[in-house]
Formats: sequence, structure tokens, C-alpha cells
Amino acid sequence: MEQLFSLEYLVSILLSGISLGGQLALIAIGYTMVYGILRLINFAHGDILMVGAYFVFFGTFAYGWPWGVAAIIAILGASVLGVVVERVAYRPLRDAPRISALISAIAVSFFIESLAVVVFTGQPRPVLQPDWLLSVWQFGDVRILKLTAFVPVMTIVLVALLLYIVHHTKPGLAMRAISKDIETTRLLGVRVDNIIAFTFFIGSALAAASGIMWALRYPQVHPYMGIMPGLKAFIAAVFGGIGSIPGAVIGGVALGFVEIMTVAFMPELSGFRDAFAFILLVLVLVFKPTGLLGERMEEKI
Repeated sequence: MEQLFSLEYLVSILLSGISLGGQLALIAIGYTMVYGILRLINFAHGDILMVGAYFVFFGTFAYGWPWGVAAIIAILGASVLGVVVERVAYRPLRDAPRISALISAIAVSFFIESLAVVVFTGQPRPVLQPDWLLSVWQFGDVRILKLTAFVPVMTIVLVALLLYIVHHTKPGLAMRAISKDIETTRLLGVRVDNIIAFTFFIGSALAAASGIMWALRYPQVHPYMGIMPGLKAFIAAVFGGIGSIPGAVIGGVALGFVEIMTVAFMPELSGFRDAFAFILLVLVLVFKPTGLLGERMEEKI
């Protein structure tokens, strides 16, 4: 009981909750950005996370690249993959019935996972962690692992950069316009296809960044590692209000906190930690289908 309420333990739990929530928030932003523009749930999004993690694995472990170089290449590579997925699997179905795009998204997810099994094998691979992230900060009686603090800091930086792009740049203005009325925006001379591809690029970059941080915290990669984080991030996006970037951040952080706090203070429920997210999804859909910050959106034709 004394350990349960020690300052070091509470700080550790707090940072772990923020860390997990931040990673879910980054993935959830990708879901909410794509849905805001296309009214499409990109179920292949979690697999982009997996691809980003594998890029880092091969960059650091197989080729000996510095961690920073491997991370940048991983984010760029996963972002390009996201654009390719949009161009091949979603753009041809933009005027098709909504169910067609949904089926295509699920098919792309299975295809990426199966391809990863063939190329990388299904065996989990260890991820090389930088030594400087494994060192500890000492603040009196409190010891903080640098890795635990690194993830929330990077999340804040990436979200701030995204908000700047969305609210203070021309592509961001175009993205917001398309989310309101895609046809009117097209008539105004905006290259809608390019902006949608840019949206997938940014969303995939954030998913890859989250995948890299996921591989750092749980130092292994495997072809199915993106499934559960992807589903939880989708639930976080729905909880916060899908289509709302602040809602995705709030939903991700809240879901991360709920999971970590429940496991920390009720360890007998740790076997059900993944179930909490799905229980939350059912409650949200029953009592507030639009989420915390979401609005009812008209169907796009």
C-alpha cells in the first residue's frame, strides 16, 4: 500500500498514462482527419503504424543507421505508403457506395498485414533502443526514465505542428474547406485530389511516429502490432468526436489514462485492459454518438 501511494509510483503512472494516451492520440488524429474530409474510416491506418516501426527496425538493426535518420526515413516511407493506399484503394471508389470504400479499407489492412508476414515473417523482432532514452532523471526521491518523458513531449510537438499546418497554412485552409463542402471547394479552383493525398500523408506520418514510439516503449515489432493500437485509436477518435482534431487528442489521452489507471490501481483487472476501450465505445455510441466535441455531419455524395 505504501508503494501504491509513493510519489515516484504516482508520477510514473501519470507519465505512463500521458505516454499511452499521446500515442493513441497521434493515431486517432489520422482517423479523424480522413473522416473529416472523406467520411471514410481508414481501417488500414493501424498497419501504417506497423510499417513505420519496421522501417526503424531495419534502419537501426540491419543497416546501422543513427536513430534520428532511421526515424525520419521511417516517417517519410510510411507517409508515402499512406498516399499510395489513398491513390490505389480509395480514390477510384470516391463516388462508389460507402460500403465499397469500407470493404476496400478492410481489404487493404489485411493485404498489408499478410504482405508483412511474407516479407518480414511473423516472428517478433527486437527493436534497438537508444541508450540516452534508457537513462534516468533524478528529482529528489523521484526517478523518471527519459523514455517515459520523451513520448509525451514528442506528442505535444507533433500535435502543435499539425495544428499550425491546419490553421495557418493554405493546405490547411483547403483541408478545412473540403471538410465542409468538397464540391464547392473544387469549383473554387482547389486541387482537391492533391489536398486529400496531403491529408493521408500527414495522417500516415503521425501514425508512423506513434509506431516508432510504440516500438521504443515495447521494444519489438511484428506484422500484427498495429491492430489493437489502431482499434483503440479509432475508439478514441469516436469518443472525442470523429472529425475533430482536438477531440481526437482528448479521446486518446483519456483512453490512455483510463487504461493505465485501471491496471495500476486494480491489477486484478489487468487481463481485461483491452476490453475497457470497447466498453467505452458501446457507451459512447449509446449515449453520445457524436462524441465529446463532434458534430452531426451530412453524408457526402
